[in-house]
Amino acid sequence: MRIIHLLVIGVLVFAAAYVYRIKMGSTSRTERVLRLHAEIREQRDAIAVLRAEWARLDAPLRLQGLAERHLTLKPLNATQYDSLKNLPERPPRLVRPGDPDPIGAMIQAIDSVAVTGSVPAPEDRR
Repeated sequence: MRIIHLLVIGVLVFAAAYVYRIKMGSTSRTERVLRLHAEIREQRDAIAVLRAEWARLDAPLRLQGLAERHLTLKPLNATQYDSLKNLPERPPRLVRPGDPDPIGAMIQAIDSVAVTGSVPAPEDRR
């Protein structure tokens, strides 16, 4: 009978230690979750502050004041526009119709060469 009592007491002590370990694990995880929530809140507050600062810096009145202070811009008058007939003649074409496109040829030449960055491409050894 004494052995059964000692065995039951041992099982109870083991169960109490196991429950205590589970409780401590859940407490530490709860503290970690609370720390993460606090960090998320701090980051959201920082984002809100940055958005407010961006809105202040991007305010049209502020930008207009800066432009007036630092740029020598003048209002546009309707007399500054000219009619299309007064435009200069179109410059001469450098490439005749039917000739290959010189820029396209350069791009194709670059694409045909195997470029691997700073290391030259290995030659084909068959």
